[in-house]
Amino acid sequence: MFLVIAPIFVIFAGCAGCPYSFTGASVPPHLKSLAVPFAEDKSGSAEPGLRENFSTGLLNKFIEDNSFTITDRTQADAVVECVITQFTDAPAVVNPGESVAARRVTISVQVRYRDLVKKITIYEKQFSNYGDYASADGVAGKSSAIETALDRITDDILLETVSGW
Repeated sequence: MFLVIAPIFVIFAGCAGCPYSFTGASVPPHLKSLAVPFAEDKSGSAEPGLRENFSTGLLNKFIEDNSFTITDRTQADAVVECVITQFTDAPAVVNPGESVAARRVTISVQVRYRDLVKKITIYEKQFSNYGDYASADGVAGKSSAIETALDRITDDILLETVSGW
């Protein structure tokens, strides 16, 4: 029995000192604080609350992740600047007879992540994601689809920022 357990113990003991992350590399050690200013909305959609819901959602993701101390731009080591560039609400599923069964809300955001210590742009990238809803669900369905799209896109931005190294 000892001959079976001993090799397993050695493997686990050897791996105990090997840190591993499923999200990739971590944030550089000199970046401790982050500013996440409110996004600009250049989508032309006039969708009520889009800018505020996106900005608040992204800020909350960074707070929950805890990779950075969140602060204002004047004291931050890095900044994530976002511009909502596109908002579409288009048919996703069309039934026979050309009635629309489902719709898709797609949101695109241009993001620039800058290291204010080294004065470099770490990445500048377009993120896009979507949420679907049944046409019969009307305004409530659309609101839910917007929330889904915003949740997905803020997850993508967080992941790229903290582990896209």
